[in-house]
Amino acid sequence: MQRYGKTLKRDRFFPIFCNFAPIFNISMKYFEVTFHISAPEGLHEAACDVMIAQAGEAGFESFVETDDGFKAYVQQSLFQPFALGDMLNQLPFDDMTASYELKEADDCDWNSQWEEEGFAPIVVDGSCVVHDGRHLNNIELADYPYAVEIDAHLAFGTGNHETTRMMIASLLSQDVKGLKVLDCGCGTGILGIVALKAGAAKAVGYDIDEWSVNNSQHNAIINRVDDRYTSLLGDAQVIQTLDDTFDVVMANINRNILLADMDAFCSKFSTKATLILSGFYTDDIPLLEQKASTLGLRLVDQRKEGEWACLIFTT
Repeated sequence: MQRYGKTLKRDRFFPIFCNFAPIFNISMKYFEVTFHISAPEGLHEAACDVMIAQAGEAGFESFVETDDGFKAYVQQSLFQPFALGDMLNQLPFDDMTASYELKEADDCDWNSQWEEEGFAPIVVDGSCVVHDGRHLNNIELADYPYAVEIDAHLAFGTGNHETTRMMIASLLSQDVKGLKVLDCGCGTGILGIVALKAGAAKAVGYDIDEWSVNNSQHNAIINRVDDRYTSLLGDAQVIQTLDDTFDVVMANINRNILLADMDAFCSKFSTKATLILSGFYTDDIPLLEQKASTLGLRLVDQRKEGEWACLIFTT
Protein backbone atom coordinates (compact mmCIF):
# COMPACT_ATOMS: atom_id res chain seq x y z
CA MET A 1 0.00 0.00 0.00
CA GLN A 2 2.85 2.37 0.74
CA ARG A 3 3.57 2.86 -2.95
CA TYR A 4 0.64 5.24 -3.30
CA GLY A 5 1.85 7.46 -0.48
CA LYS A 6 5.42 7.68 -1.80
CA THR A 7 4.46 8.18 -5.41
CA LEU A 8 1.79 10.80 -4.85
CA LYS A 9 3.67 13.18 -2.59
CA ARG A 10 3.52 16.50 -4.45
CA ASP A 11 3.39 20.08 -3.22
CA ARG A 12 1.45 21.62 -6.11
CA PHE A 13 -1.73 20.65 -7.95
CA PHE A 14 -0.48 21.03 -11.54
CA PRO A 15 2.31 18.41 -11.46
CA ILE A 16 -0.14 15.75 -10.34
CA PHE A 17 -2.12 16.24 -13.53
CA CYS A 18 0.98 16.24 -15.70
CA ASN A 19 2.61 13.23 -14.10
CA PHE A 20 -0.55 11.16 -13.92
CA ALA A 21 -1.90 12.11 -17.32
CA PRO A 22 -1.65 8.50 -18.57
CA ILE A 23 -4.57 7.81 -16.31
CA PHE A 24 -6.25 11.20 -16.28
CA ASN A 25 -7.84 12.58 -19.44
CA ILE A 26 -8.21 16.32 -18.93
CA SER A 27 -11.17 16.84 -21.28
CA MET A 28 -13.26 14.02 -19.77
CA LYS A 29 -15.87 14.79 -17.10
CA TYR A 30 -14.66 13.88 -13.61
CA PHE A 31 -15.93 13.86 -10.05
CA GLU A 32 -13.70 15.31 -7.34
CA VAL A 33 -14.00 13.63 -3.96
CA THR A 34 -12.32 15.32 -1.00
CA PHE A 35 -11.53 12.93 1.84
CA HIS A 36 -11.10 14.28 5.38
CA ILE A 37 -9.22 11.85 7.60
CA SER A 38 -8.57 11.81 11.32
CA ALA A 39 -6.27 9.09 12.65
CA PRO A 40 -4.34 8.36 15.87
CA GLU A 41 -1.04 10.16 16.29
CA GLY A 42 1.63 8.89 13.93
CA LEU A 43 -0.83 7.01 11.72
CA HIS A 44 -2.31 9.79 9.57
CA GLU A 45 0.02 9.24 6.61
CA ALA A 46 -0.46 5.47 6.71
CA ALA A 47 -4.24 5.93 6.88
CA CYS A 48 -4.14 8.15 3.79
CA ASP A 49 -1.94 5.61 1.98
CA VAL A 50 -4.40 2.79 2.63
CA MET A 51 -7.43 4.82 1.60
CA ILE A 52 -5.70 6.02 -1.57
CA ALA A 53 -4.96 2.40 -2.40
CA GLN A 54 -8.62 1.52 -1.83
CA ALA A 55 -9.71 4.45 -4.00
CA GLY A 56 -7.35 3.31 -6.74
CA GLU A 57 -8.91 -0.15 -6.69
CA ALA A 58 -12.34 1.51 -6.92
CA GLY A 59 -11.48 3.32 -10.15
CA PHE A 60 -10.13 6.64 -8.93
CA GLU A 61 -7.26 7.74 -11.12
CA SER A 62 -5.47 10.78 -9.70
CA PHE A 63 -4.82 12.04 -6.19
CA VAL A 64 -3.75 15.31 -4.58
CA GLU A 65 -2.75 15.68 -0.93
CA THR A 66 -4.58 18.11 1.33
CA ASP A 67 -3.92 19.24 4.90
CA ASP A 68 -6.20 16.62 6.42
CA GLY A 69 -6.45 13.99 3.71
CA PHE A 70 -6.54 13.99 -0.08
CA LYS A 71 -8.61 14.72 -3.16
CA ALA A 72 -9.37 11.90 -5.58
CA TYR A 73 -10.63 12.05 -9.16
CA VAL A 74 -12.75 9.54 -11.05
CA GLN A 75 -14.42 9.64 -14.46
CA GLN A 76 -18.12 10.29 -13.96
CA SER A 77 -19.01 7.39 -16.22
CA LEU A 78 -16.96 5.01 -14.05
CA PHE A 79 -18.03 6.33 -10.65
CA GLN A 80 -19.35 3.71 -8.21
CA PRO A 81 -21.12 5.42 -5.26
CA PHE A 82 -21.18 2.24 -3.18
CA ALA A 83 -17.36 2.17 -3.27
CA LEU A 84 -17.22 5.26 -1.07
CA GLY A 85 -19.48 3.60 1.50
CA ASP A 86 -17.29 0.50 1.45
CA MET A 87 -14.19 2.61 2.11
CA LEU A 88 -15.76 4.32 5.11
CA ASN A 89 -16.93 0.94 6.46
CA GLN A 90 -13.45 -0.57 6.16
CA LEU A 91 -11.23 1.98 7.89
CA PRO A 92 -7.78 0.45 8.53
CA PHE A 93 -7.23 1.68 12.10
CA ASP A 94 -9.20 1.84 15.33
CA ASP A 95 -10.09 5.35 16.53
CA MET A 96 -9.90 6.60 12.94
CA THR A 97 -12.66 8.62 11.28
CA ALA A 98 -13.16 9.65 7.67
CA SER A 99 -15.68 11.65 5.68
CA TYR A 100 -15.88 12.93 2.14
CA GLU A 101 -17.36 15.66 -0.06
CA LEU A 102 -18.35 14.95 -3.67
CA LYS A 103 -18.57 17.51 -6.47
CA GLU A 104 -18.08 17.74 -10.21
CA ALA A 105 -14.45 18.56 -10.99
CA ASP A 106 -13.81 21.91 -12.62
CA ASP A 107 -12.95 21.83 -16.31
CA CYS A 108 -9.40 23.13 -16.66
CA ASP A 109 -7.64 24.42 -19.75
CA TRP A 110 -3.97 23.56 -19.32
CA ASN A 111 -3.29 24.48 -22.94
CA SER A 112 -2.40 28.06 -22.01
CA GLN A 113 0.15 26.73 -19.51
CA TRP A 114 1.82 24.67 -22.24
CA GLU A 115 1.71 27.53 -24.73
CA GLU A 116 3.34 29.83 -22.19
CA GLU A 117 5.91 27.50 -20.63
CA GLY A 118 6.49 24.63 -23.05
CA PHE A 119 8.99 22.05 -21.85
CA ALA A 120 12.72 21.53 -21.91
CA PRO A 121 14.13 18.95 -24.35
CA ILE A 122 13.97 15.38 -23.07
CA VAL A 123 16.62 12.89 -24.17
CA VAL A 124 15.75 9.18 -24.05
CA ASP A 125 18.59 6.64 -23.95
CA GLY A 126 20.88 9.09 -25.71
CA SER A 127 19.21 8.39 -29.05
CA CYS A 128 15.88 10.25 -29.12
CA VAL A 129 15.26 13.87 -28.20
CA VAL A 130 11.72 15.13 -27.64
CA HIS A 131 11.28 18.91 -27.83
CA ASP A 132 8.58 21.53 -28.19
CA GLY A 133 10.21 23.33 -31.11
CA ARG A 134 10.80 26.49 -29.06
CA HIS A 135 12.83 25.65 -25.96
CA LEU A 136 15.81 23.76 -27.37
CA ASN A 137 18.24 24.86 -24.61
CA ASN A 138 21.24 24.63 -26.94
CA ILE A 139 20.36 21.06 -27.90
CA GLU A 140 21.62 20.17 -31.38
CA LEU A 141 18.88 18.04 -32.91
CA ALA A 142 21.28 16.69 -35.51
CA ASP A 143 23.24 14.99 -32.71
CA TYR A 144 20.43 12.48 -32.17
CA PRO A 145 19.21 9.73 -34.52
CA TYR A 146 15.61 10.62 -33.71
CA ALA A 147 14.19 14.07 -32.99
CA VAL A 148 10.47 14.45 -32.30
CA GLU A 149 8.68 17.78 -31.96
CA ILE A 150 5.61 17.68 -29.74
CA ASP A 151 3.03 20.44 -29.46
CA ALA A 152 1.18 19.18 -26.40
CA HIS A 153 -2.34 20.60 -26.69
CA LEU A 154 -3.92 19.17 -23.52
CA ALA A 155 -2.68 15.67 -24.40
CA PHE A 156 -0.27 13.53 -22.43
CA GLY A 157 3.00 12.44 -23.95
CA THR A 158 6.05 14.69 -24.05
CA GLY A 159 8.55 12.19 -22.68
CA ASN A 160 8.56 13.95 -19.32
CA HIS A 161 6.93 11.05 -17.50
CA GLU A 162 8.83 7.87 -16.66
CA THR A 163 6.33 5.66 -18.47
CA THR A 164 6.64 7.59 -21.74
CA ARG A 165 10.42 7.47 -21.61
CA MET A 166 10.39 3.73 -21.00
CA MET A 167 7.91 3.19 -23.81
CA ILE A 168 10.11 5.14 -26.23
CA ALA A 169 13.24 3.27 -25.13
CA SER A 170 11.47 -0.09 -25.41
CA LEU A 171 10.10 0.79 -28.83
CA LEU A 172 13.53 1.84 -30.11
CA SER A 173 15.00 -1.42 -28.81
CA GLN A 174 12.88 -3.17 -31.47
CA ASP A 175 13.53 -3.25 -35.21
CA VAL A 176 10.32 -1.68 -36.51
CA LYS A 177 11.43 -1.00 -40.08
CA GLY A 178 8.57 -1.78 -42.45
CA LEU A 179 6.23 -2.82 -39.62
CA LYS A 180 2.70 -1.70 -38.77
CA VAL A 181 2.26 -0.20 -35.31
CA LEU A 182 -0.83 0.35 -33.13
CA ASP A 183 -0.80 2.89 -30.27
CA CYS A 184 -3.61 2.34 -27.77
CA GLY A 185 -4.33 5.57 -25.90
CA CYS A 186 -2.18 7.69 -28.18
CA GLY A 187 -2.14 11.00 -26.27
CA THR A 188 0.07 13.35 -28.27
CA GLY A 189 0.89 10.59 -30.75
CA ILE A 190 4.50 10.55 -29.62
CA LEU A 191 4.91 6.75 -29.70
CA GLY A 192 3.50 6.33 -33.18
CA ILE A 193 5.60 9.23 -34.42
CA VAL A 194 8.78 7.75 -32.92
CA ALA A 195 7.95 4.42 -34.56
CA LEU A 196 7.50 6.09 -37.95
CA LYS A 197 10.76 7.99 -37.59
CA ALA A 198 12.42 4.66 -36.80
CA GLY A 199 11.16 3.25 -40.09
CA ALA A 200 7.71 1.80 -39.38
CA ALA A 201 5.54 1.58 -42.47
CA LYS A 202 2.33 2.69 -40.77
CA ALA A 203 1.08 3.80 -37.36
CA VAL A 204 -2.48 3.95 -36.09
CA GLY A 205 -3.37 5.54 -32.77
CA TYR A 206 -6.66 5.81 -30.92
CA ASP A 207 -7.79 7.64 -27.80
CA ILE A 208 -11.03 8.28 -25.91
CA ASP A 209 -10.05 11.95 -25.67
CA GLU A 210 -10.96 14.02 -28.75
CA TRP A 211 -8.22 16.53 -27.89
CA SER A 212 -5.66 13.73 -28.04
CA VAL A 213 -6.90 12.48 -31.39
CA ASN A 214 -6.66 15.96 -32.93
CA ASN A 215 -3.35 16.73 -31.24
CA SER A 216 -1.73 13.48 -32.34
CA GLN A 217 -2.69 14.16 -35.95
CA HIS A 218 -1.32 17.70 -35.62
CA ASN A 219 1.98 16.37 -34.26
CA ALA A 220 2.21 13.86 -37.08
CA ILE A 221 1.95 16.76 -39.51
CA ILE A 222 4.66 18.88 -37.88
CA ASN A 223 6.93 15.80 -37.81
CA ARG A 224 6.17 15.14 -41.50
CA VAL A 225 4.91 11.61 -40.97
CA ASP A 226 1.19 12.32 -41.41
CA ASP A 227 1.09 10.36 -44.68
CA ARG A 228 1.66 7.19 -42.61
CA TYR A 229 -0.21 8.14 -39.42
CA THR A 230 -3.90 7.79 -38.58
CA SER A 231 -5.62 8.71 -35.31
CA LEU A 232 -9.08 7.48 -34.31
CA LEU A 233 -11.54 8.49 -31.59
CA GLY A 234 -12.76 5.71 -29.31
CA ASP A 235 -11.82 3.06 -26.78
CA ALA A 236 -10.54 -0.45 -27.47
CA GLN A 237 -13.71 -1.29 -29.39
CA VAL A 238 -12.49 0.93 -32.23
CA ILE A 239 -9.78 -1.65 -32.90
CA GLN A 240 -12.41 -3.96 -34.37
CA THR A 241 -13.14 -1.42 -37.12
CA LEU A 242 -9.59 -1.81 -38.45
CA ASP A 243 -8.85 -4.17 -41.31
CA ASP A 244 -5.12 -4.24 -40.56
CA THR A 245 -3.25 -6.48 -38.20
CA PHE A 246 -0.23 -5.05 -36.37
CA ASP A 247 3.32 -6.17 -35.71
CA VAL A 248 3.81 -3.91 -32.67
CA VAL A 249 1.04 -2.87 -30.27
CA MET A 250 1.78 -0.25 -27.60
CA ALA A 251 -0.33 0.89 -24.65
CA ASN A 252 0.67 3.37 -21.95
CA ILE A 253 -2.53 3.34 -19.89
CA ASN A 254 -3.47 2.43 -16.33
CA ARG A 255 -3.40 -1.12 -15.04
CA ASN A 256 -7.14 -1.77 -14.96
CA ILE A 257 -7.67 -0.66 -18.56
CA LEU A 258 -4.70 -2.75 -19.70
CA LEU A 259 -6.15 -5.83 -18.02
CA ALA A 260 -9.57 -5.18 -19.53
CA ASP A 261 -8.34 -4.42 -23.06
CA MET A 262 -5.47 -6.86 -23.54
CA ASP A 263 -7.75 -9.35 -25.32
CA ALA A 264 -8.69 -6.63 -27.80
CA PHE A 265 -5.02 -5.77 -28.36
CA CYS A 266 -4.23 -9.40 -29.13
CA SER A 267 -7.13 -9.69 -31.57
CA LYS A 268 -5.24 -7.44 -33.99
CA PHE A 269 -1.82 -9.12 -33.75
CA SER A 270 -0.03 -10.17 -36.90
CA THR A 271 1.41 -13.70 -36.99
CA LYS A 272 4.42 -12.61 -34.93
CA ALA A 273 3.76 -9.55 -32.80
CA THR A 274 5.22 -7.57 -29.92
CA LEU A 275 3.17 -5.96 -27.13
CA ILE A 276 4.72 -3.08 -25.14
CA LEU A 277 2.87 -1.99 -21.99
CA SER A 278 3.40 0.74 -19.39
CA GLY A 279 1.38 3.09 -17.21
CA PHE A 280 1.45 0.93 -14.06
CA TYR A 281 3.53 0.33 -10.95
CA THR A 282 6.19 -2.33 -10.46
CA ASP A 283 3.84 -3.95 -7.92
CA ASP A 284 1.40 -4.57 -10.77
CA ILE A 285 3.83 -6.59 -12.91
CA PRO A 286 2.58 -10.03 -11.72
CA LEU A 287 -1.03 -9.16 -12.61
CA LEU A 288 -0.10 -7.99 -16.11
CA GLU A 289 2.21 -10.96 -16.66
CA GLN A 290 -0.46 -13.43 -15.54
CA LYS A 291 -3.06 -11.87 -17.86
CA ALA A 292 -0.61 -11.91 -20.78
CA SER A 293 0.25 -15.57 -20.18
CA THR A 294 -3.42 -16.56 -20.46
CA LEU A 295 -3.33 -15.02 -23.94
CA GLY A 296 -0.26 -17.00 -24.97
CA LEU A 297 2.18 -14.10 -24.60
CA ARG A 298 5.73 -14.44 -23.34
CA LEU A 299 7.55 -11.77 -21.31
CA VAL A 300 10.86 -11.02 -23.00
CA ASP A 301 12.00 -7.77 -21.39
CA GLN A 302 11.09 -5.23 -18.75
CA ARG A 303 12.18 -1.81 -17.58
CA LYS A 304 11.71 -0.01 -14.30
CA GLU A 305 12.10 3.64 -13.45
CA GLY A 306 11.26 4.65 -9.92
CA GLU A 307 8.05 2.81 -9.07
CA TRP A 308 6.87 2.63 -12.69
CA ALA A 309 7.29 -0.36 -14.99
CA CYS A 310 7.29 -1.24 -18.68
CA LEU A 311 6.88 -4.78 -20.06
CA ILE A 312 7.58 -6.25 -23.50
CA PHE A 313 5.75 -9.41 -24.56
CA THR A 314 5.88 -11.44 -27.77
CA THR A 315 3.56 -14.02 -29.27
